[in-house]
Amino acid sequence: MFKNYKKTLNRVLEEIRPNSIEKNRLEFLSRKVLEIAKKEAEKYNASPILAGSLTRDTWLLTKKEFDVFIIFPKSMSLEKLEKHGLDIGKRIIKNLKGNWLVEYAQHPYVRGYAYGTEMDIVPCYKMESGERIKSAVDRTPFHVEYLDKNLPRKLSDDVRLLKQFCSANKIYGADAKTEGFSGYVCELLVMFYGGFINVLKNVVNWNTGTIIDIEKFYKKDEYSRLRREFKRQVLILIDPTDKTRNAAAAISANSFFTLKKRAEEFLKKPSKEAFFEKKIEPINENDLILAQMRRRTELLLVVFEPPKVVPDILWPQLRRFAERLEGMLKEDEFTILRKDIYTNEKDLVVILLEMEISKLPYVNKKIGPLVFDLDDSKRFIEKYKKMVLNGPFVENDFWCAEVERRFTTAREKLADSLSEKENILKEKGVPNFIAEKITKKFDIICENENIMNLIKKDCNFGIFLRKYFEKESLV
Repeated sequence: MFKNYKKTLNRVLEEIRPNSIEKNRLEFLSRKVLEIAKKEAEKYNASPILAGSLTRDTWLLTKKEFDVFIIFPKSMSLEKLEKHGLDIGKRIIKNLKGNWLVEYAQHPYVRGYAYGTEMDIVPCYKMESGERIKSAVDRTPFHVEYLDKNLPRKLSDDVRLLKQFCSANKIYGADAKTEGFSGYVCELLVMFYGGFINVLKNVVNWNTGTIIDIEKFYKKDEYSRLRREFKRQVLILIDPTDKTRNAAAAISANSFFTLKKRAEEFLKKPSKEAFFEKKIEPINENDLILAQMRRRTELLLVVFEPPKVVPDILWPQLRRFAERLEGMLKEDEFTILRKDIYTNEKDLVVILLEMEISKLPYVNKKIGPLVFDLDDSKRFIEKYKKMVLNGPFVENDFWCAEVERRFTTAREKLADSLSEKENILKEKGVPNFIAEKITKKFDIICENENIMNLIKKDCNFGIFLRKYFEKESLV
């Protein structure tokens, strides 16, 4: 059956495409910023360029922003590049009578706000090739040049559609929180496949390990080697400016399969609603109780304030911390069914641990060596003979002992493991910034009343919790 994609896509574009007034305003502001940046950069033998979606007219109406990269000579020391880059950025924003703050990637940069627009002033080195960069941001000028030459303007709206489609499904952005499709990847995909609908038609046929090599750097018989090199990367999109880099490396398996599922749905039944985030109500107490009764598990929430670090540091540390908590519980035979993390990046972090086994009996059976292993038998008997509830005794030719279990609940185990000094927590594998915060204050919550109080404090946590219990199928 014929699908009227064009009509649907035009309706979406009416809402996401900037009008001529918005375009002129942002272009005027970017030219002004570039003019100021040029004067400031000349003092250091540097030059500015405009980067990002504005240069290719692929920006979304909701994203009034652009980047200016200050390109310094590669002979300049990193210390001076960072200092001069920040000085230039601050002076630009002050000239615009806006507000600024220093953000951090591989090195610091200035994020400014003026005239309702966000702008990043980012220092980088002038390099000869994308393969010989000193830091990740040094690639950007090569990306700008490549896309300016190779992405036809007639595909600008198609890029907008793909960005909006990904955004609606929370998979737009290569940051550590999202682990999704960057603007650069969206532009490359539209350029390679020739349009938004063609992207979706190809996405539904992607398998994990799909390789896209736009510039044909590699022969087909080299693909097996590439998959080994980019092991556990679900999509391999060879950067056209650097054949050693996977431009899609940030994409998680969840983002990959979410796009596949959404693409298939849209192609079967095109709708405008597919491009806009669905409203989800926070979980209420009745639904929370029903979910727990249905699953017959116990929730343990480790709650604390987030450390004051950038999101790209915070999210990986939280994921590592959740893994470490699971390891701590396994040490005493407590088992996690599933786990997840939530933070508003301001005043709340929640590590959600859904316990498969959260309570254990008071008695703990220890199985020792075979009775024929005399040395190990002696050591086992010496260890347990004074601390047993029962035994040591023999069972099926093995020495056994029943001892008192130190922790009978997962909550007790967690409370004990986390109530240590900062250096001990770090030795246990708790990430540095998290360990520092945990030593100051943390709570372990399992009561529904306290969970609902968290939701009253932050309704987005309630949305997170509903989505956790109502996990959507990706097939």
